[in-house]
Amino acid sequence: MALKVFDLACEHDHLFEGWFASAETYDEQLAQGLVRCPVCDSQRIIRRVSAPHLNVSHLKSESVARKDALPQSQATVAAPSGDQLARLQAEVLRQIRRIVRQTDDVGAQFADEARRMHSGEIEERPIRGTASARECVELSEEGIAIMPIPDILDDDRLQ
Repeated sequence: MALKVFDLACEHDHLFEGWFASAETYDEQLAQGLVRCPVCDSQRIIRRVSAPHLNVSHLKSESVARKDALPQSQATVAAPSGDQLARLQAEVLRQIRRIVRQTDDVGAQFADEARRMHSGEIEERPIRGTASARECVELSEEGIAIMPIPDILDDDRLQ
């Protein structure tokens, strides 16, 4: 049976996937309150625009030929149930939020603080804050590693 994969979001804009037997099954489960956000457990869910499914079955013979050329090695894989996957995703998000909460919020002074730490002027510590696109490029060019934090991972920006 082919499953339908929908991109979903709750009222708090937490994004996640839902796998259903059909669009009708999704509608039924939503009406029964069975579709919930794995992050906040909200039942107010909407479908987002999803990437289209592409029928590439005509490429199968080409894929088989390439697969034969690959070394035959084994990998350990898992196929968690939908409920297990949702719990795992929620736990990963909780852990990332915990890590973000443990950083010092230096606000608009982010670029200056990052440079001071990089130069050894002050002791290194995990920080977060805001920086312009230009500042981000400059920091990167100076060899200072930075990473954007999406709003859904920063509790302070969600409020």
